[in-house]
Amino acid sequence: MIRIEFEAENNRAAAYDEGREIGFCTFSTAEDLWIITHTVVDKSCGGQGIAARLVAEVVSQARSSGRKIRPLCSYAVREFERKPEYRDVLA
Repeated sequence: MIRIEFEAENNRAAAYDEGREIGFCTFSTAEDLWIITHTVVDKSCGGQGIAARLVAEVVSQARSSGRKIRPLCSYAVREFERKPEYRDVLA
């Protein structure tokens, strides 16, 4: 079972499978802005929607804490283009 955890102290959301990290989405901060810098998933776990779940977790946390997001990594940019429901947090 793949578990997504938001790790505020590390500025990221991470995916774990049976305790093993299999992916992450990191962001840097600037005042009330989160800048998504990397979204990475282990190749052996590709095609399962894990990257999308990681970005969704960062979006959810940003929304609940009143932050805006600037996606810089190519995956996050595509997710923001594909999902109009993310526009409320787009900087």
